Amino acid sequence: MTLPELDPNLPLRVPAPAKINLFLHIVGRRPDGYHLLQTAFRLLDWGDEITLRRRDDGAIVRTTDVPGVPADSDLVVRAARALQAASGSAYGADIGVLKRIPMGGGLGGGSSDAASVLLALNRLWGCGLSRARLQEIGLTLGADVPFFVFGETAFAEGVGEKLQAMSVPPAWYVLVAPPVSVPTAAIFSAAELTRDSEILIMRAFAMQTTRNDMQATVCKKFPEVAEAIAWLSQFGAARMSGSGACIFAPFDSKEKAEQVVESAPHGWAVWAASGLDRHPLQSWAA
Repeated sequence: MTLPELDPNLPLRVPAPAKINLFLHIVGRRPDGYHLLQTAFRLLDWGDEITLRRRDDGAIVRTTDVPGVPADSDLVVRAARALQAASGSAYGADIGVLKRIPMGGGLGGGSSDAASVLLALNRLWGCGLSRARLQEIGLTLGADVPFFVFGETAFAEGVGEKLQAMSVPPAWYVLVAPPVSVPTAAIFSAAELTRDSEILIMRAFAMQTTRNDMQATVCKKFPEVAEAIAWLSQFGAARMSGSGACIFAPFDSKEKAEQVVESAPHGWAVWAASGLDRHPLQSWAA
């Protein structure tokens, strides 16, 4: 595939799609305290948008404010600096973020933003790093970043970095964002968290025989999440994504998904999105 030429003098707008975890099992714990997981990641055709403009002075500047996230700790800034360090590039970038993905919702917003920055700046700066190298850089930023660089539906193991491409049927998803932000570290450290799920082989994966091992703990601590699951379960197989708080359920058509959205209680954040088999920027790294 021949990629389009990018004009470094023009702003570049790229998508940063959300993800859901079709299931999430915790199968053990490493000596360093990190949890060993098995999960299936699915991209959604919905998410954030990143705007980039190349700078010649080497500076990395976030041009939009993200409430509660200082620029130096923002994953988009850290991703750009990590790519500079790995590639030796003398270029910099202005980075703007249009946030749609809820923070603390388990939909991978910060990780997806970081991955899109890595993929886009790898081209905009002419770094030429491989996808595998970008995944390595991504892992230093967060466990979910390698998946977004990988860029397709995947069965994941380890801390989430061991990825195998997999196929799942087309689906539309109804998503609910309860009005809470779940702190991932606090859930992983909870005493009651299940950490010994049976290890699956990829071909045995099915929604009917899997679960999210973090869901019960999150529901106990955040009743708003339990309420959202109870409501969405009226219409389909509702499940929490990642460490929460967002809930999803699959449907076989856009029409069915939109009917559920229209029936949501007033004031709830509920929307529909289709599954996405490949990241829009997947071809931007070899």
